[in-house]
Amino acid sequence: MILSGKHLQQNASNLILQDERDIPKYGSDRWILAAVIMLMMFGLLAVFSSIAFFAETRFTTASNLVGGHIVKLGIAFMVMIIFSKIDYHILARFSKYAVLLSWIFLLVTTLYGQEVWGARRSLSVGGFSFQPSSFAIVALLIHIVVMIVRKREYVKDFKKSFIPMLVWITITCALIGIEDFSSAALLFGLCLTVMFVGRVSTAHILAVLLIGAIGGTALIMQTAERQSRVTNYIDQVLHIKSDEFVLAAGYQAQQAHIAVAQGGLFGVGIGKSTQRDFLPAPYNDFIFAIITEEYGLLGAGFLLFIYTLILFRGLIYVAKRAIDEEGMLLAVACTLTVTMYAYVNAAVATGLFPVTGLPMPFISYGGTSMLFSGIMIGIILNISKQRRGVE
Repeated sequence: MILSGKHLQQNASNLILQDERDIPKYGSDRWILAAVIMLMMFGLLAVFSSIAFFAETRFTTASNLVGGHIVKLGIAFMVMIIFSKIDYHILARFSKYAVLLSWIFLLVTTLYGQEVWGARRSLSVGGFSFQPSSFAIVALLIHIVVMIVRKREYVKDFKKSFIPMLVWITITCALIGIEDFSSAALLFGLCLTVMFVGRVSTAHILAVLLIGAIGGTALIMQTAERQSRVTNYIDQVLHIKSDEFVLAAGYQAQQAHIAVAQGGLFGVGIGKSTQRDFLPAPYNDFIFAIITEEYGLLGAGFLLFIYTLILFRGLIYVAKRAIDEEGMLLAVACTLTVTMYAYVNAAVATGLFPVTGLPMPFISYGGTSMLFSGIMIGIILNISKQRRGVE
């Protein structure tokens, strides 16, 4: 019996629909959802404790600022739920255009953005302020995943696969790095990690790491502030006393260490921090130091455990059981982004890393970072709904 093209197409569609029905549907990963809710609650308490002095400088009250933080938490939670219901394959289709749009935002920010502490990192439109770098990070990671999947047959080819991906990564990281070197460096590392997981040539990745180290050094030498952060960190590690240690990044690190030391094992108590009056941005970049001071090493350790739970569930359960390679790589990218930001923030507060200025997802005060963290968690939850196998 000879079948027409129409019949063949209909049979193929039926096979696809049958295959989709064979894939069991689940609810969102409950552990990740519960972990995010706990982080939001933890962050609300931490922000309320650390924002009092900042409120005085803005001629307002801590309650007003915390109220704004609650609104941002609510928006981030709703965005997370919305994206958990959007098939991640749909988002992947628009990744290229999202990256191009982020480049425009980054260029405009560099030229006309709000200057805070010597850097232009945010745009203000109609009274609403946001940081385009967060949008660029999510867009680029999704696009790199899409490129790996589409170039699977020749993913190890230098010209056809590696160079095109490198172009997107280099332009995005360069635009971010002009004003925010820390975010650019972390994004660069995350992209290479996703490429490694996607079985891109290891030799090519190692070569780019070398080039990235040279480019990173050039960006560090671009401003005196970045140089001081590195030199102060080296002095701190080598226990070299310097008169400059009380300035800029050295002062921030010093006050953070005092907060961590005062916390001890059990902490000084909720709302009893003293270092919040001395630390610059204790509600954002150094919020982990305030948490350690008030809740002690036990409380800080529990907070890191929550992020580790997200890391474990995102990689071992969601990524491993994704229905396709695109879902697996997206789960890896989003999980690593959220957790690495948290770990780096904690490492800075405890002196393991030099001062970076990266927020702690769902904990630090601010809207843009929290919004896009919610988007990434939403993507992870959507992937978890389409996983294979049962728990």
